[in-house]
Amino acid sequence: MLTNDHPENDPRYAGLKVNKGVSVQPMVNPYLRQQRVQREDYPAERYIEEILAGNRTFLARAVTLVESTRHDHQLKAQQILEGCLPYSGQSMRVGITGVPGAGKSTSIDAFGMHLIKQGHKLAVLAIDPSSEISKGSILGDKTRMERLSREERAFIRPSASSSSLGGVARKTRETIILCEAAGFDTVFVETVGVGQSETAVHSMVDFFLLIQLAGTGDELQGIKRGIMEMADGIIINKADGDNVDKARLAAQHFRNALQLFPTTESGWEPKVMTYSGLKGIGIKEIFDMIDTYRQTTKESGYFDYNRRRQEKWWMYETVNEELRRSFYDNEQVKQLQESVEHEVLENHITPFVGAGRLLEAFYKSLK
Repeated sequence: MLTNDHPENDPRYAGLKVNKGVSVQPMVNPYLRQQRVQREDYPAERYIEEILAGNRTFLARAVTLVESTRHDHQLKAQQILEGCLPYSGQSMRVGITGVPGAGKSTSIDAFGMHLIKQGHKLAVLAIDPSSEISKGSILGDKTRMERLSREERAFIRPSASSSSLGGVARKTRETIILCEAAGFDTVFVETVGVGQSETAVHSMVDFFLLIQLAGTGDELQGIKRGIMEMADGIIINKADGDNVDKARLAAQHFRNALQLFPTTESGWEPKVMTYSGLKGIGIKEIFDMIDTYRQTTKESGYFDYNRRRQEKWWMYETVNEELRRSFYDNEQVKQLQESVEHEVLENHITPFVGAGRLLEAFYKSLK
């Protein structure tokens, strides 16, 4: 008689014995799930109370709710936003952009330390580009803001750009409200780089700052006219050492270019300055410029007018986004989408006819 299906364990083979094998171990630590601590689910009122008290932990959790796509999270996020809205709007919102490698994160680190030394509280909303292939994002801005990330009076929140317009996280506007309610009197919004995202960022900030470099060839090359027209201030980074003269020459090029642009709606004449984020040279002058802009536009009434106009812009932007989501989530559209795509790809119909069919199906489903 065989034992354990191994002939070697038969009594006839007394000198042989096969031990029972070891089962395959799981790839994931089996104790990992047990060690996870379930985060307590607080009511919206508790979030509002803690945010108004300046609790950064609850602020970070509220931002996570705002960025979540879960329906229950969105409902709670809207309750929190409504509770925080009356306490928002008191900060100076500054958009910061520039070509990749211009030193945006390093500059923000230097700018932030300057503000904190003056007694300000700073929130930095850094938009990190997402991969079009993996949809992932490094979210490494905090690592480039070494000093600022250790400060209690600073809150740094990197967010993946996902698939939203030009890399601007869809919920950045709501995050600004939460940060202001938490007592942060200055908010920086760092964009991915020169591109479509600047239009959206410009519609949520008070002052738009463009960071540039000198000594890279034609300083105006690659800078869209629209970006320069939106800029309230242009600063040339790395104006130190042997690069000082090049930075000054680049600044003069930008000043000459700005003279060709029409007068801004605010009446403010954009300034061009040089500085060094690494050496901390010229930073005070940059914030003197921003303070002058705020005072000038406050006195003229443009500051408050622009804020109200931005609220209107974001209302309709939200409407457009919701309509887009409703269209693609529509069951009638989903059923027709694959066949219409096939006809377009096979050149049986034009893309415009295909779009018309999908829209017709969407409209019929609403009746």
